[in-house]
Amino acid sequence: MINHKRSRNNTISINNRLFYALCFIALFAIEVLIALHVRDQIIRPYVGDILVVVLVYCFARIFISKPLRLLPLWVFLFACGVEVMQYFQIATLLNLQNNTVARIVIGSTFDWKDIMCYTVGCLPLFLIRK
Repeated sequence: MINHKRSRNNTISINNRLFYALCFIALFAIEVLIALHVRDQIIRPYVGDILVVVLVYCFARIFISKPLRLLPLWVFLFACGVEVMQYFQIATLLNLQNNTVARIVIGSTFDWKDIMCYTVGCLPLFLIRK
């Protein structure tokens, strides 16, 4: 009976990881489409930044199977850390300013609005966990 419960828990864990992996892949595809094809004043600058923290959360949940109540906070702090690195021109410091992929991933310009978008993206993650 104990082995059955462990097996069942492992299956649930694998199903959760699969769910987050599929969400990550879908969000990543959406982010790439936004980065490559959307040139507007709302989706690209705001929705993309809101979704990116959900993307990072899903990526983390692929590897973290147990519930972590503060994971949305850690994701928010990570996103803010990347934004601060943009303030200090990390792409230029690493000599990646001409690398398109690096500039998309790392970003190139600091903006307080991005931090607000990260907040908006992380808030539902806190609420869903409760």
